[in-house]
Amino acid sequence: MSTLSGGVEDVYGEDEATVDQLVTPWSLSVASGYSLLRDPHFNKGLAFTEKEREAHYLSGLLPPVIISQELQEKRLIESIRQYQVPLQRYTAMMDLEERNERLFYKLLIDNVEELLPVVYTPTVGEACQKYGSIFRRSQGLFISLKEKGKIREVLRNWPEKCIQVIVVTDGERILGLGDLGAQGMGIPVGKLALYTALGGVRPSACLPITIDVGTNTEKLLNDEFYIGLRQRRATGQEYDELLDEFMTAVKRNYGEKVLVQFEDFANHNAFKLLAKYKDSHLVFNDDIQGTAAVVLAGVVSALKLIGGTLADHKFLFLGAGEAGTGIAELIALELSKQTKAPLEEARKKIWLVDSKGLIVGSRKDSLQDFKKPWAHEHETVPDLLSAVKALKPTILIGTSGHGKTFTKEVVEAMASINEKPLIMALSNPTSQSECTAEEAYTWSEGRAIFASGSPFGPFEYKGKTYVPGQSNNAYIFPGLGLGLVISGAIRVHNDMLLAASEALAGQVTQENYDKGMIFPPLSIIRKISAHIAAKVAAKVYDLGLATRIPRPADLLKFAESSMYSPIYRNYR
Repeated sequence: MSTLSGGVEDVYGEDEATVDQLVTPWSLSVASGYSLLRDPHFNKGLAFTEKEREAHYLSGLLPPVIISQELQEKRLIESIRQYQVPLQRYTAMMDLEERNERLFYKLLIDNVEELLPVVYTPTVGEACQKYGSIFRRSQGLFISLKEKGKIREVLRNWPEKCIQVIVVTDGERILGLGDLGAQGMGIPVGKLALYTALGGVRPSACLPITIDVGTNTEKLLNDEFYIGLRQRRATGQEYDELLDEFMTAVKRNYGEKVLVQFEDFANHNAFKLLAKYKDSHLVFNDDIQGTAAVVLAGVVSALKLIGGTLADHKFLFLGAGEAGTGIAELIALELSKQTKAPLEEARKKIWLVDSKGLIVGSRKDSLQDFKKPWAHEHETVPDLLSAVKALKPTILIGTSGHGKTFTKEVVEAMASINEKPLIMALSNPTSQSECTAEEAYTWSEGRAIFASGSPFGPFEYKGKTYVPGQSNNAYIFPGLGLGLVISGAIRVHNDMLLAASEALAGQVTQENYDKGMIFPPLSIIRKISAHIAAKVAAKVYDLGLATRIPRPADLLKFAESSMYSPIYRNYR
């Protein structure tokens, strides 16, 4: 190693003279001094006490002032609010996570309604589109086709060994934005930040993973800043073998109880992967099952406003992909459970419209397998408006991924059929929402009960303020994940999703209903998550799928005591 710079050995390879020489990366086994300030797990910045500064060789490395975590938080939220561009807020939050993990989570937990749209949808969509340009440091594992045959070794490269939750994507269907390849990493990173902030799963137990099999998006393949493999997507046997090796490696490395959440896979792979691994691994697809659970909770709580039981209503979906069919199936399961009717009978209350019109029996031969259960006997109907007029639904749910599809005519038709139509425009991000809150309330003359996937602010119409609900998966998956973790679950069962839905619906108060809300405020999300975790864990124990023995006497208290706290710890 060169000693050019003032005769001092260039250990870190920082000088021009040593650019082509090999360097050994190393760190101290106990974080202290400068390395402690660079360790996001332990760094407290200016909150280190005098005693800690003395004991850990920090004297002189920090200004003399000592401030509290609360003051740090106040300074940071004021700083973040100065940014006018959402993506700047996103990068500021990600920089904070890389610098001071506990402060990042304290800030997110205490300002959840303000910062949730920053670290997740809708801003995370733009972050993924520009991920190559804003990429600073890897926040998870990238497993590409190049790693085929050695995925288990790659998993061992991750510094944390006790992993409880993995969120994995292949980037093919990121939100409503399409194939973003390796740049879809923003989704697992954001999702796991919510597992911790909202559900209390330890950050050290979370692992974001992107499976990179290429991308079919020409713009990315030609982008000099693109961070993934520059090739068309691998499909068929090559794809299946890579995923199979991945799932086997995960189970061997982390055991039976690691939760693998599939996220933003394209429809054809999402259903196939869930069906293939649900009986051998602890797997969950948030786009299919999480979305379904939160929408079912919204529908159940909306019954207090629109009247009747679940069986009294007729459902019409625009969009028959993984979200649409997933929601429809869970609603049918709950209907079947309530009415004691066969599942096939319950499904007949639910109709789906795809890009070719209403899904009906005469189209069955040309339909993908996951759409076939929804092909009921009816004449062909070409579009959504015609379907609304023909079927006269009471509840309209949009999962199409296309904006402006709940037109004025569609909403007016719903309002002419129903005194209080329930309209759920669930597609993300905001630009892809089937209609806005303002449109739903205005076109229905203030009678609609409205919820959306991305957030809309309160809207005033004829002197009354309406608060739109946000059917956000963040209500369900963090609590569900915590419930699975604390019970040591080995499989996910539909009854656990129904339990999560019922727990969420049970958190909506009369005060919320008075404002037209069908979901509780996100400001109490950790309380909601604890209740969901307790109900889910109870169901895990009831089904005999728990490995944490004996069963805790009070599951709610156990869930609350198991949640991650972002408060600074004192150091020896």
